[in-house]
Amino acid sequence: MTSIPVSSGLSMMAAAPVTSNRSSSGDDSSGTWFEALSQAWGKTLDGEAAKIEQMSSGIGDGADNPSAITKLTAETMRMSFMANSSSSSIDSVGKALETMARKG
Repeated sequence: MTSIPVSSGLSMMAAAPVTSNRSSSGDDSSGTWFEALSQAWGKTLDGEAAKIEQMSSGIGDGADNPSAITKLTAETMRMSFMANSSSSSIDSVGKALETMARKG
């Protein structure tokens, strides 16, 4: 039985193209799983930003009661947490890929 060293296997996996049986909705579905991870974080953060924008425009239109402001504050804190998590996870994966490339 032939085995591939772990670092070589991981390097190949990191550079492997993303394949999917799902139909594309106009997005470029080619790329690596690292790019897919980044795109998924981007779409998630875009959705969260749209939610915050909608809530803040409601406050600007006169719904500036304490509960609406508190909900908006909580939502912005959630967005901040998600943005930090996105940055940390992409950075960690990028550093791991860099390490694998040096060792492989």
